[in-house]
Parts: sequence; C-alpha cells; structure tokens
Amino acid sequence: MIKYIYADQLANFPKLKDSMFKDRAEQFGVRHGWNVKVDENGYEIDGYDSLNPLYAIWEAPDGSHGGSIRVLPTVGQTMVNDHFQHLSGLRIVSPVIWECTRFCISPRLTEGQSEVAAALILAGCELGLRFGLESSVGVVYSHTLPIYRRIGWIPEVIGTDGEGREEIAVCLWPINAEVKANICRKSRIAPESVEYWFDTSFPDNPVIPVSAVA
Repeated sequence: MIKYIYADQLANFPKLKDSMFKDRAEQFGVRHGWNVKVDENGYEIDGYDSLNPLYAIWEAPDGSHGGSIRVLPTVGQTMVNDHFQHLSGLRIVSPVIWECTRFCISPRLTEGQSEVAAALILAGCELGLRFGLESSVGVVYSHTLPIYRRIGWIPEVIGTDGEGREEIAVCLWPINAEVKANICRKSRIAPESVEYWFDTSFPDNPVIPVSAVA
C-alpha cells in the first residue's frame, strides 16, 4: 500500500522513516556508487529532504519501506534546476510541474519489485491529478526509459548528458486521466486502489489545489 507522507510527518512513522533512508543509502551509495552523504544513523539524507518534500512510500506488510519517491514543487529549490540545468539549458519553474527524485526500490525485496515500481509511478501520477499538475520532471538513466514506455508513461526527453549506460536524461512526464488509465491497464493495478491510497493519506482534504501547495 502507498502512503503519502510529508517530511515533517515522518516522525509519526518511525519504521517507515528508518527503513526508507537506510534503503536509500544502500541503493544510491552502495549499489549505484553515487557520491551521497550517509549520516551516523545510516541514513542517506540530503538538503532537499529538509525542504519538507512529499514522499510516496510503498509500505510492506511488516510496516517497513518497500519503495519510495520524493516530490517537490519546481517553484522552489529542486535538483533539476540546481544540478542538472546544463542537460537542457532550461530552468524549469512552474506551479503545474513538480519534480520527482530519489526513486528507490528496497534492496531487501526478494520479489514484487515490478509491482512496487508500478505502484510508485501510479502514485506520482495520481498525486499530480489531485494537485492539478500538468507534468512531472526528473532525471533518470537513459537506459531506464524503455521501462516507462512499457508501463504506459511515455516521457518527453528534453536533454541528455553522458554516454552508454551512464547517460542521463532530464524528462517531462505528462499527467492526465488518460495516462493514469493507461498505466493502470498495463500494470493491472485497479484505479480504485490508487485513489484509495491518496484518499486514505489525505482524508480531510482529498483534492488540494496547486495554489495551496506551490
């Protein structure tokens, strides 16, 4: 199940918080070999986690982290503008475009990784629909782009850098009802499940206008 949790609410979910940041350290620091900082708790946390981002987190049956994404509005500080603007030559700032980063699948998962990945992609799409967004922006390895195409969320590549499997691309993913329906169909995740995840996380305000969060 997906839970949407703002950073300032993570203390209410200590097992999810602990396992998410430790899984990020394993995935990005150990497996990918990125130059990331890991604190004394074994957490991979950067400056963008201090900006009160919204996380979509797949909660495993035991209450631990199964996968997650981090989302921030582009009207504020973002990685794509601070570190990757050279890929496209553009500064992407819009109340209807949010950035998605730190796409993480728990290294502890022994099965179901594809289901978790699809659920996270749908969670990002549903969040965008509910918040009135038009696009999601992010930077990915170019060799992962076929995965998004197969699942029905075809991005627009607006810039690349590097070569071979190290090539990275900055992309815009469209957000609309047709895209959601397409991903649901290809992933075999019912749209009612996706809507339930969001409504359960925001029971008092299921539809949040962009002006309230930008």
